[in-house]
Amino acid sequence: MKNICLKALSVLALVAIFCIAHPTTAQAQEDIARTTIVKAGMDAPDFTVEMFDGSSITLSELKGKVVLVNFWATWCPPCREELKRVEKDIIDRFEGQPFLFLPISRGEKRSAVEAFRQKMGYTFPMGLDSNQSIFRKYATNYIPRNFLIGKDGKVVYVSVGYDDKEFNELIAAITQALE
Repeated sequence: MKNICLKALSVLALVAIFCIAHPTTAQAQEDIARTTIVKAGMDAPDFTVEMFDGSSITLSELKGKVVLVNFWATWCPPCREELKRVEKDIIDRFEGQPFLFLPISRGEKRSAVEAFRQKMGYTFPMGLDSNQSIFRKYATNYIPRNFLIGKDGKVVYVSVGYDDKEFNELIAAITQALE
């Protein structure tokens, strides 16, 4: 009897540990919402970002364009997957339109971003946010994060994470913002 109780208690402990370590989708969505500072419909906080090539871009100077701000990091697998699709499915697709893809590396040194760019063969512009001061205006945690900013400077779409569904919704949101 003692053995059965011990086994039952062990199973319950394992279930409890699993539930704590793997939050439900509702819990994850709640946590994402809690860590998102800027939401759709809000004015996009202004910033100036140092670009990889040494130039700088100020968001408020881009009014009249649709801007996709993408926060990412070289160590983030979903970020890397998303960036693999960006050149063909976003940059090339919207070329010649009033649109700018603005990926910003969050919390990394220039040397790490440079090594990643060379390894992946990326040539498109990238911003550097080594101290996360720009990221913290928009969110407190979780990447990749996309903030699509309309021509009027208001955020029209926000996404966190990467999968095919999210990416297709992002493309649809860009298309709609450009209309």
